[in-house]
Amino acid sequence: MSDLAILNRLLETIDKGEIVDVLVGRHWTAVVTRVGGERRCGLASTIADKNQVHHGEAEVPAAGRLQERPATELAALACIEQPVLAGIGLATINALLPPEPQHWVTLNAEEVIATHGAGKKVALIGHFPFVPRLYGQVGELAVLEQEPREGDLPASAAPAVLAEADVVALTSMTIHNHTLPALLQMCMPEALVILLGPSTPLSSVLFDYGVDILCGSVVTDIPAVLRVAGQAGNFRQLHRAGVRTVTMSRVPGEELYG
Repeated sequence: MSDLAILNRLLETIDKGEIVDVLVGRHWTAVVTRVGGERRCGLASTIADKNQVHHGEAEVPAAGRLQERPATELAALACIEQPVLAGIGLATINALLPPEPQHWVTLNAEEVIATHGAGKKVALIGHFPFVPRLYGQVGELAVLEQEPREGDLPASAAPAVLAEADVVALTSMTIHNHTLPALLQMCMPEALVILLGPSTPLSSVLFDYGVDILCGSVVTDIPAVLRVAGQAGNFRQLHRAGVRTVTMSRVPGEELYG
């Protein structure tokens, strides 16, 4: 599977629409689209790459004019290596994916991991705020991070850890940085794979690649979320402003009870 296979499939499924607004905040990027008279908002993490952009250079060459670009062009930015632009692309994809509310349940990733990980080996790619609480709710927990904190394992340990994990929870940042296909191939065939985080595309396309459960977000109050994201708000603040955390499963009804 190529690094971009999943993104290319997602791009094939997005609705036709137009760009209304693009906001690149300190922590979160939000793209607002209009599809058939309906406004939608997609989110993605904002990641700056200081190694690629020198002082004085523009990370977003078309800044101030992105809303004039075709929506398909903005969505395709998800495939490039520049992190800020890739985030804009992923947020655009999330704003254009056909909604599947009939498959969504209001449930957050911590609950899903805790339930499915009870008495099992759990590998979590990404150090989420709920990590300290998970240690007491699952059998074994290994947290892998690009920049490990105390108790975390380095990302280089992924092949060995994922090969033994019963439950694998992958941050949706792995779509952003194009590492998701390689990580999925490291998982045991029988492992339960969860993709989580506000950047997660809520699309059943991901089930075709070995993901079992998607834990993502739906923006319910676009103006409020744009205000908070534009003022360097973190996800907890975005959630309070107008974001619903939802889960969808390959097999409906298995989000909690497997």
